[in-house]
Amino acid sequence: MPKIVDHDQRRLDLVQATLRLIVRQGLNGATMRDIATEVGFANGVVKTYFGSKADLLAATYLYVFEATNARVATSTTGLRGLDALRAFAYEVLPVTPALHDEARVVLSYLAEVAQNPEHARATAETMELWRAWIVSWLGEADADGRLRAEVDIESETEVLLTYLLGAQTSAIIGGRGFDFAGFRAQLDYVIARLGRPS
Repeated sequence: MPKIVDHDQRRLDLVQATLRLIVRQGLNGATMRDIATEVGFANGVVKTYFGSKADLLAATYLYVFEATNARVATSTTGLRGLDALRAFAYEVLPVTPALHDEARVVLSYLAEVAQNPEHARATAETMELWRAWIVSWLGEADADGRLRAEVDIESETEVLLTYLLGAQTSAIIGGRGFDFAGFRAQLDYVIARLGRPS
């Protein structure tokens, strides 16, 4: 009787191996051969599931993005407005070792996106979900009377997205204020700047 292969599990195994290797060795150290070895597959098996390293990297980015969104769904349950926005940002900002590792994967992918218009479009689409969430939470804060009157929700949403993505770059570069405590302090400042004085 032929062996039944769980193709979805194999794809997931390859994505998770890619994430681990990027964290350990960087993008250049995560070759298709290394990824196959990490999972215990023959080198040719990877090509069966992902036509190129760029495709595998895109799938790894989506894995991280979906994992982030699952954490956001849990952490924002029962929250609204600025409280929900803060909880969301804590799941995106590199404020823990695990989130710092995810930032490395995201940055590796974005370097590839710069050379691939198709992946750039797909990445822009993922950001639309975050954009919609931020607009909604700022709208709730406004409706609750917690948002400063001068805050422009659409403009502030773009600023917040730029900050969150930029923080991932800053985490990898390092330097003064770009550590776990520094990012938490920055987020406190950003949220306080949006809210009405108590």
